[in-house]
This record gives sequence, structure tokens and C-alpha cells, in this order.
Amino acid sequence: MQLLKEWPFSEAIFDLDNLNRQINALDEELSKQALWDDQDKAQTKLKQRSRLQSEIENWNHKEKDLEEILILGEFVHETDDQKDLEELVERVNSLDQALDRYEIERMLSEENDDSNAIVYINAGAGGTEAQDWAEMLLRMYLRWAERKGFETQVVDILPGEEAGIKNVTFLVKGPHAYGYLKCENGIHRLVRVSPFDANNRRHTSFASFYAYPELADNIDVEIRDEDLKVDTFRSSGPGGQHVNKTESAIRITHIPTGIVVQCQNERSQHKNKAIAMAILRSRIYEIEKKKQEEKMNSLEKEKKDIAWGSQIRSYILHPYKLIKDHRTKTEIHNADSVLDGEIDPFIKAYLLFLTFEQKSDT
Repeated sequence: MQLLKEWPFSEAIFDLDNLNRQINALDEELSKQALWDDQDKAQTKLKQRSRLQSEIENWNHKEKDLEEILILGEFVHETDDQKDLEELVERVNSLDQALDRYEIERMLSEENDDSNAIVYINAGAGGTEAQDWAEMLLRMYLRWAERKGFETQVVDILPGEEAGIKNVTFLVKGPHAYGYLKCENGIHRLVRVSPFDANNRRHTSFASFYAYPELADNIDVEIRDEDLKVDTFRSSGPGGQHVNKTESAIRITHIPTGIVVQCQNERSQHKNKAIAMAILRSRIYEIEKKKQEEKMNSLEKEKKDIAWGSQIRSYILHPYKLIKDHRTKTEIHNADSVLDGEIDPFIKAYLLFLTFEQKSDT
């Protein structure tokens, strides 16, 4: 275990002794018969142990990869074989990417960070421009999720009158999906020459992005039937045979909080309602959690106007290309790669920013 521990960042992101201590403590709890009287609690402990064991095995695998790379490096040094050199470069790059992702995920240790994510994108100030920008953001995050190997599902989308989308709700399913995407919460600003302006003028557009964790089934959220208003309607579509001729789409309003969720992706009204209720549970849970922490009365009050002065990141495409995160000051000039889903540098920088903030507070 020494090779990777010699890397400068390793001590901060991986503590083998601590993981083994946690596993031993869980084994001691799991050995007590009283724990198994509460099956939900026992299963939670088993999942925790499995996750810790997986982390250790994951690290062991990276350690083995590095040992093989070092042996291959010595061989290439002696033979100077071009094919072996190409293999060496490929394996080094692969390990580097794996370590970078692992470093990020080790910082995702807060409650619900390992959950799937429910994501909302809403067009803000800017009319058709903003709606087109919202659709560009949707593509960016779907491409990012695809690169991560995550599963995505668009559950509700409202197209713009001329172009783009007014808003969209989609699910991202995979390890740490919420932990990653919570770092993107806020207002995103685009500056470009408008493709909708015949005079080729520069326009500024805004769209908001907010992610919520998808709750596990064993988390209890009280939702009373009398607090719900359920409406059905026909799903929108591109026309022709794709138009849903039955009222299978669902819109649910939670009267006490004013939260409205809807789903029209599935042909079955039952499935649409199940997805909409899952989203509603997550929204209400987040609001209650914020109340308990006395940070705010609801997540909605955290959101700023989708307009000037409130953006977390600017995407400048004219007169030069630059993507800048205003929280961490991270800048990337390859705007095309970012819009194609390469957003991990921003996520990593923000997680490090949060880590340093927490340390300074203590």
C-alpha cells in the first residue's frame, strides 16, 4: 500500500487504517443479535460495510495498476519499444483519470452525496435566447452523465415557443450523482452572438440549475393525501403517432408548500404518478432538512433571481472564449469541451473550496 500513499494528495483522500477501523466497528455491531431485530437498521449497516470494503478493494486495484505501470516503465526504458511506450502512456493516463475521479468522490461524504439526483433546469431572463441556453445546459449535463456512465431519464420538459426549452426535470442515476451535481446549483450565465439576432448582436442569457437527492425508500416523509392536488393531462409530443391520446401525464401540487411536480415521460399514468411522488418526497425532505438546520425555511428561498449579479459561472463565447466559475475563480478557455460535458474541473475545484472553508471554520 505504499506506492500510492507516496503521492502528495493520497494522505488527504485515503486512510486505510481508518477504513479498517470502521469495518471492525461495523462487524462488532453486526455480530449483536439485537441489531437484527431492526432489519432496516441492519441492512443499512451491511450496506455501509460493503461500501467501505469496496473502497479498500478499489484502492488495492489502483495500487496493483501502479506497480504494473512501474514494471512496464522499466521495461520500456530498456527496450525503447514504441508499442510498449504507447501502452505505458495509455495506462498512465487511465490511472490518472481513475485517481482524479476517486479523489473527487472521497470528498463526497455528506448525507445523500451517494444518492441519485433529481435535476431542474429553468430558463431565466433573456427570452428565446435563455430558452436555447437552457437546452444547451441540458445537453451539457446529459453528456457529462454519459461520460460518467450514469443513467439519465427526462421526466418532464416544456419546449420554448421558438427554440430551446423553458424548463426540464430529469433524473441522474449512479454512484455519487447528487454529490457531484449539488456543486452545480445556481445561476449559469451565457454571453454570445445570438443566432436568433439578424444583426449579430451580443446577448447575455441566464438559466438556473438545481439538483436534489433522490430519497431512499426507507426515509420517511409524511405526505397527506388531503394536502395533494392531482391533475392529469395529455403528454405533449412532436406530433403524429407519438402524441399521447390518453391523459397519462400527472401534475401534483403540494398545497402546504406550493411545490408543483409533474411527469409525462411514461405512457402509464401509474408510472408517471410514482415518479412524480418520488420527486415530491425529495423536494419536501430537502425543505424539512433545511428547516431543521435552521439555515432557511425552504430551498426555494435559497434561489436568487435568474438574472444579473447572481450567477455562479459565466460561459463567454464572444468576443473570446472563456468559462469562469465565480466561486472558485477556476477558468477554462476550451469552451467547446466544457459545453460537451467536461465539467469535472469545476466540480473538483468547488469541492476543494468547500473543504478548505470547513477547515477554516473549525
